Amino acid sequence: MMIDWASMLWGFGAGLAVSLVYFAGLAASVRFALGASRPVAVLLPSAALRIALLLGVGWLITAGATQVWAFVGYGAAFFVVRYLATLLARIPHPEKV
Repeated sequence: MMIDWASMLWGFGAGLAVSLVYFAGLAASVRFALGASRPVAVLLPSAALRIALLLGVGWLITAGATQVWAFVGYGAAFFVVRYLATLLARIPHPEKV
C-alpha cells in the first residue's frame, strides 16, 4: 500500500484550520449561551452551522471521500485539535477559582 503523503498533509492542514474554527465556535457559543435566557436557541443553530462547515469542507477536501489519504489526514487533524481543546478546557483558570 502506497501512502500519498501530499494528499494526507493537505487533508491534515485543512483539518487543522477547520477544526480550530469548529472548536473556537463551540467555545464562543457555550460562553454566549451561559448568559442567555434561552441557551438552546444559541446552541442548536451554532451546532448546525459548525457541523455543516466541518462536513462540507471535509467533503470538498477529500473530493467526495474518494481521496482516502486526505480523509485520513483530515480526520486525524480533527482528533488532534479535539484532544488539545479538551486539555485546554480542563486547565483551571485563576479567575474561576
